[in-house]
Amino acid sequence: MFTKIFDNINNKHPLVHCITNYVTVNDVANVLLACGASPIMADDVKEVEEITSLCTALNINIGTLNSRTINSMLKAGKKANELSHTIVLDPVGAGASSFRTNTTFDLLENIKFSVIRGNISEIKTVDKGSGTTQGVDANVSDAVTELNLDEVVAFSKRLSKRTGAIIVITGAIDIVANSEKAYIIRNGHSTMSKVTGTGCMLSAMIAAFVGANQEEPLLAATAAVCTMGLAGELAYKRIMEEDKGSSTLRTYIIDEISKMTAEKLKEGAKIEIK
Repeated sequence: MFTKIFDNINNKHPLVHCITNYVTVNDVANVLLACGASPIMADDVKEVEEITSLCTALNINIGTLNSRTINSMLKAGKKANELSHTIVLDPVGAGASSFRTNTTFDLLENIKFSVIRGNISEIKTVDKGSGTTQGVDANVSDAVTELNLDEVVAFSKRLSKRTGAIIVITGAIDIVANSEKAYIIRNGHSTMSKVTGTGCMLSAMIAAFVGANQEEPLLAATAAVCTMGLAGELAYKRIMEEDKGSSTLRTYIIDEISKMTAEKLKEGAKIEIK
């Protein structure tokens, strides 16, 4: 199922232009290297068009949003659209402030995104224009559970149809959807929430996976989400065996991603199609 996805990443080594937040930038760069891609971090408006022209994919993350980089995001996104590059939006904290929410909508109005990834509260903000995001975390009342899963899947498909982007909702249950099909993924471990940046890392990985597999974007995004989740499970198992803590968990997640193969993912992936 994932063999061609991994082969394309390993053969193409996609270069990913990241305009991302400074909290997790080092981990984002390292996870791209771990999964077989290459990172370049560039957010000055004077160079973003040239930089993104060199790349396969663009990853826009508003985690540490500031007025200086908004124009850089817009210029890079428009250039990437001209070149038909993969573009991922990570609307970190959309709904937590009017500045973040308004910027998210400005980006959506001017850029055609390939994938939009966030927690359920951020994605609801993308849909409605307002939300209940708590800081950069999802509101507990929005949580995706087995009871509301079908409803959230239907919502994801509708939003994908409206935006033209693959919608990725991450949390205890992950959803990857286009307008016709959704993958439900139950990989991952709750301790991953104790490490900052797993979402940022995942968005960059999605850019790499989809950029290298533009003919299969839904499956490529699903493979990236499964890879992060399974890596988290394996990393948690190792820290328990070795009596380690959350800092080591972060390192081990990147380690496990660097060792991930299509065969290992096939054995460990917990996927359902709706």
